[in-house]
Amino acid sequence: MGKKIPLYDLHSELGATFGEFAGWTVPLYYKSAIEEHVTVRTSVGLFDISHMGRLMIRGPDSLELLERLFTKKLEKTKIGFMSGPTLALNEYARVKDDEMFYRISDTEWLVVPNAAVADHIREYMITKARDYGLKVEVIDLRDEYSLLALQGPKAVEALERVGGEDLIQLKPLEFLMNVKVGPATVYVASRSGWTGEDGFEFWIRHSEAVKLIKELVDNGVKPVGIASRDSLRIEMGFVLGGHEYGEDPLKYPCALSLRYGLGAIDWKKTGYVGESALRACRREGVRWIRIGLVMKKKYARFIPRQGYLLKVEDQIVGWVTSGTFSPIINRGIGQAYIDTRYAVLGEPVTVVREDGKRSGEAKIQDFPLIPKSFK
Repeated sequence: MGKKIPLYDLHSELGATFGEFAGWTVPLYYKSAIEEHVTVRTSVGLFDISHMGRLMIRGPDSLELLERLFTKKLEKTKIGFMSGPTLALNEYARVKDDEMFYRISDTEWLVVPNAAVADHIREYMITKARDYGLKVEVIDLRDEYSLLALQGPKAVEALERVGGEDLIQLKPLEFLMNVKVGPATVYVASRSGWTGEDGFEFWIRHSEAVKLIKELVDNGVKPVGIASRDSLRIEMGFVLGGHEYGEDPLKYPCALSLRYGLGAIDWKKTGYVGESALRACRREGVRWIRIGLVMKKKYARFIPRQGYLLKVEDQIVGWVTSGTFSPIINRGIGQAYIDTRYAVLGEPVTVVREDGKRSGEAKIQDFPLIPKSFK
């Protein structure tokens, strides 16, 4: 199996079933991925996401480096706040990674690269800083800190039970450093997450993470695994490398086709890697566009898996990038790329297994794929 997350033994004690994700052995679930999904949507759950990267970018030219490598203008970010999402592109305007940055000071930033590319992104930043002649250090902090995410509509109540009152007044994407949460000292605590729910994320030394996890679990917070994290992000339409994006221009459309939104691309910004290809894509228009899929009632248990084809009137018009079962609407759901000529919200589309032996009908839908009124 892959590299183990630092607190593997603790999660084993908590009853985790492990599996491999992006080269790491991680807790997939503890009792049931579906139950844990519902827990995060209706109550609160605690993820250990230490398989992801943890980098510090430090030095007098750190902001200049980030501005040259990412699609969003970061200079406006206030100290003590996160900024993003933003995209790191290659020369073909394909996406290396999508990132959120923490601005600690004018010369220090933190970032959490996705697990599969964490080492690549660090080496990429180091190489580019050298090529540009910039004074920047890129430091890997994975050996020092675990990364935890407390997510769900009752996240605030959970913090109140364990003595995390200092965090409750945080605004979305605001963070504090070196703050006490119950018995533990947290290096960085932010009001952020990747589930579509309210929540908090913690960079925390491994020994302190053990204290915090035990305190939260003892106070009624359920540990939840990576399987539910994936299904939660698909419901919201959040993207993942190797599924919705990647660097191969023969496999993935240009970044514009992601329809990322959220200000990830600032069209007033110039001079970053991949800009010319991205602007060419904008001028010429895109053939493929990312959309959501919700299976029709008759095919509710049919899950559109990555690589399944989309058909309209027997014409292949797209492909599925990721899919799962949503316990919130009791349907198979997915994300897909579809030819822009067929990207009509509400229209039916046939989802076909790669071998053609199974198929089901879905509706093209915008994100999120669960009702906004659910929350």
